[in-house]
Amino acid sequence: MTLPVVAIIGRPNVGKSTLFNRLVGKRLALVDDQPGVTRDRREGDAQLLGLEFRIIDTAGYEDEDAATLPGRMRAQTEAAVRDADVALFLVDARAGLTPLDEEIARWLRASETPVVLVANKAEGRAGEAGIIEAMALGMGEPIALSAEHGEGTADLFEALLPHVERDEPVEEVDPDSPDAPLKLAVVGRPNAGKSTLINRMLGQDRLITGPEAGITRDSIAIDWEWQGRKVRLIDTAGMRKRARVQEKLEKLSVADALRAVDFAEVVILLLDATRGLEVQDIKIADNVLKEGRALIIALNKWDVAENESSLFNGVKAALDEGLAQVKGVPLLTVSAATGKGIDTLMKVAFETRDAWSRRVPTGALNRWFERALEASPPPAPGGKRIKPRYLTQINVRPPSFTLFGTRVDQLPESYKRYLINGIRREFGFGAVPVRLMLRAPKNPFDRE
Repeated sequence: MTLPVVAIIGRPNVGKSTLFNRLVGKRLALVDDQPGVTRDRREGDAQLLGLEFRIIDTAGYEDEDAATLPGRMRAQTEAAVRDADVALFLVDARAGLTPLDEEIARWLRASETPVVLVANKAEGRAGEAGIIEAMALGMGEPIALSAEHGEGTADLFEALLPHVERDEPVEEVDPDSPDAPLKLAVVGRPNAGKSTLINRMLGQDRLITGPEAGITRDSIAIDWEWQGRKVRLIDTAGMRKRARVQEKLEKLSVADALRAVDFAEVVILLLDATRGLEVQDIKIADNVLKEGRALIIALNKWDVAENESSLFNGVKAALDEGLAQVKGVPLLTVSAATGKGIDTLMKVAFETRDAWSRRVPTGALNRWFERALEASPPPAPGGKRIKPRYLTQINVRPPSFTLFGTRVDQLPESYKRYLINGIRREFGFGAVPVRLMLRAPKNPFDRE
């Protein structure tokens, strides 16, 4: 069963993202004193006193031309209200009503979506006048709420109950099941086309795009289906070089993008084919692999790229050199503008998750291990023999192995790479990160 949907609406800086974070139980949305932080619709699974629903945080509603960035943000907010079962209209009880509040109220009264009026920041006496004033909007008595301090949640529960209560239980999905949604994050430098690519996948203008760099601030998760298979797409803020990240909001956005990588199973690093590969791209890729996530690299804007063959081969060679710990990371070409290459990209993404989730039987693993030792015995540093005894897989996502034996903790990095690369080739792990831990029991008779 799909969860009912609740959209949070209001002008900038009335506390929409603060309420969103409280209802989902974690700081998913960026919050700052500066107005207009939220730009795209952000969704999350919310719970209020046992009531479960899908919550949407929207951009502050502003009266601007549709072609401007605020105008494109408003279009996203309007779409969220159309799709919702109920809208929470937030006003600032401390600041009182503004002409923009009244304009939003007129628009909401004309929509078919039920509306619950909420006077936020109502803690203490400072909000009393604003609560009374909000009744003039003609939407009934407002719910007095403090999203920051959690006051008024029981009244909010009562107001939402008629709109979101469901009798059927929510179907639980094992996150490790092959049928579970693929958690797919798209990362890259600003203006690589991440939001445009996701919009093309969805077949709708779900994310705000435009020529301005850095439009996306929050990491936005969107549920989608590709050829009958469920996907959770995660759009992220562009990652610039650390030295260039000055503004506080941009630092928060980049940190949010890094958390999105940690949440994902497979990460697409999107490159701009018209700009080629830069050092920052290698750093982003390296960070994804260090987090243990499966990586795919896609060259976007391929429809307008020049000297395609030499460009592709040059990027591939640079990646092999720059990502020495993992050879052969999938490199694909796509066009967010035309949609070409997206089906191949998704096919590789699912195959990569399968490899990232693969578990190798212990017997098959150790039969290969014996052959690997015979083909290339470990060195004997200082004349002391290293005696590897057996290998076992201790985890998946990423595939993780432990090697047991005498003095195996003294194995050089080159021999560890030999074993890891062999595991990759033999058992079809491809270019997903593979971790190898060394366990050497302490020998009481072994004098140092």
